[in-house]
Amino acid sequence: MKGKIHSIESFGAADGPGIRFVIFFHGCPFRCQFCHNPDTWGSKKFDEKSADELLNQALRYKTYWGKDGGITVSGGEPLMQIDFLLELFKKAKAKGIGTCIDTSGASFTNQGEYFEKFKELMDYTDLLLVDIKEINDARHQVITGQSNKNVLDMLAYLKNIHKDVWIRHVLVPERSDYDEDLKELDAYINSLGDIVKRVQVLPYHTMGRYKWQELNLEYPLEGIDPPTKERVDHANEVLHTSSYRGYTE
Repeated sequence: MKGKIHSIESFGAADGPGIRFVIFFHGCPFRCQFCHNPDTWGSKKFDEKSADELLNQALRYKTYWGKDGGITVSGGEPLMQIDFLLELFKKAKAKGIGTCIDTSGASFTNQGEYFEKFKELMDYTDLLLVDIKEINDARHQVITGQSNKNVLDMLAYLKNIHKDVWIRHVLVPERSDYDEDLKELDAYINSLGDIVKRVQVLPYHTMGRYKWQELNLEYPLEGIDPPTKERVDHANEVLHTSSYRGYTE
């Protein structure tokens, strides 16, 4: 089996605990207005790699991981390739490698064959980094083109099985930076209980805008600047990010 791989980062420090070997998967059902990897959506520019190829490459860097590091799959949306991801993580755990999924939850469903595969995948997954783009569904649809129902369904299941998660929220002026929504998001995160090990506010940035231009796509956030430090600090305060175990600035 081969996976469609967009790119690899061999020394990732922001996508899970410790130092991570980060595998960016190709393909995503969301169309986020702030996406910095729009080239993962539908282009033909990707590599096909087997699980063994990826793990052999990752293990070259194992000495840097420390006790908390390992591999993180990101994207795009890795859960779109759940069969390949399941094979990759089974082989990773057999080699004693820590596993983490960075996901928007866009592909999740709690029905049918996919759900059976997802349940098995969780047996080989140590941690999920879950993006909640917007807790308000109408605004979520503006930002991503889709509802947040799948995301919240996935988190409900992760709560039921007591699977550790980090929650991430990208703070975008005029899109996801509203006091009433931040308060609602905080209440929702609290409802998930102790599965939440970290909450992160990720300030919107424009570093991926050039990719939209290269793909001849209109950049939907033209004229919107990154949030001010005051707004980022405010979001961190409302979401109580410093109160979670393992929190770091």
